[in-house]
Amino acid sequence: MEKTPLSVYIHIPFCVRKCLYCDFPSAPGTPEEIAYYFRVLQKEIRSFEALGSLRSVSTVFFGGGTPSLVDPKYIGQVMDLLRALYPFDKEVEITLEANPGTVTKKSLAAYKSMGINRLSFGLQSVNDGELKLLGRIHTYEDFLRSYELAREAGFGNINVDLMSALPRQTMEKWKKSLETVANLEPEHISAYSLIIEEGTPFAEAYGTRQGRIYLPGEETERAMYHWTKEFLEGRGYHRYEISNYAKADRECRHNLVYWTGGEYIGFGQSAASYVDGRRFQNPADREEYPQYARTAYGNFKKTRPLSLKEREEEYMFLGLRTARGVSREEFKERFGESFPGTYEKKLMDYCSRGFMEKANDRIRLTDKGIDVSNVIMADFLQD
Repeated sequence: MEKTPLSVYIHIPFCVRKCLYCDFPSAPGTPEEIAYYFRVLQKEIRSFEALGSLRSVSTVFFGGGTPSLVDPKYIGQVMDLLRALYPFDKEVEITLEANPGTVTKKSLAAYKSMGINRLSFGLQSVNDGELKLLGRIHTYEDFLRSYELAREAGFGNINVDLMSALPRQTMEKWKKSLETVANLEPEHISAYSLIIEEGTPFAEAYGTRQGRIYLPGEETERAMYHWTKEFLEGRGYHRYEISNYAKADRECRHNLVYWTGGEYIGFGQSAASYVDGRRFQNPADREEYPQYARTAYGNFKKTRPLSLKEREEEYMFLGLRTARGVSREEFKERFGESFPGTYEKKLMDYCSRGFMEKANDRIRLTDKGIDVSNVIMADFLQD
């Protein structure tokens, strides 16, 4: 019997220090805290052993925090456990997020031996002044050295994260960051706009009316986005999701699972999951997570499955993030019915106003629609 594909996310919540814009559950950790966390993490993973009889792992993603900060032996222990409990697809994609300056020849060789075949470097900017402003621990030279070491170690699938619309960032500075990274020819580039999150130092500094004057204006931010797409397409990268660009056949398969409604299980502090039509999430608090992890599988079984309406809403909301958009035929295959009348009406209205376009059976956002994508996607959660 063919097994259902399953993606696995592993959250590593440790970092040297928290960046000023970051609201993810991450913080520094002592060697003792790190060792304890991984013991708890492995208990949680073992509790879901039953999934291995029906599913095969198609992607694994180590995120954080800074997974490359911890001793590689811990990553290896998790990989060994996953392989012992779950069958892996032959062409499995295994990604590890890495902070520039935290990898070495030795650690990269260790990752390679574990089967990790994709790295994601959180660069954010090639401008050292901007990196300092963000609270990053590295310089551009640190990134460049880490990138070169990764290539020397044989990694042929690398993503680089970049961030636009930073405080005092001009279009010229953004262009330099993107051009500099594109010249290195990574297989994938994630180009995000800065979001000011509540409760962060950036919210205090730039979330007020006075602070917002230091951020690029809406027109400048929109111009940055459109130039990014035009420039990267000229360099052989296609946009397959609002903020993600890849060379041919180098899309992040793990993230595509999120956007296309596939199943994934998240292990670790704050990790989210979607299995058997159930959506659930681990506690974000480091003190609460260990107790929850001990009964994780039981907690999962008690979770209420999403209703048909909730699943349909998610299909629309997530699908419209992708360049492929949503499909009438696919919708009917998944849910046994055509687009509800309210969805059809909204889709046709957005098409008539130039925010969406038809492409055979699919309907997707235009560049004009992407400019207001948050408003449009939220519209499909209000029926």
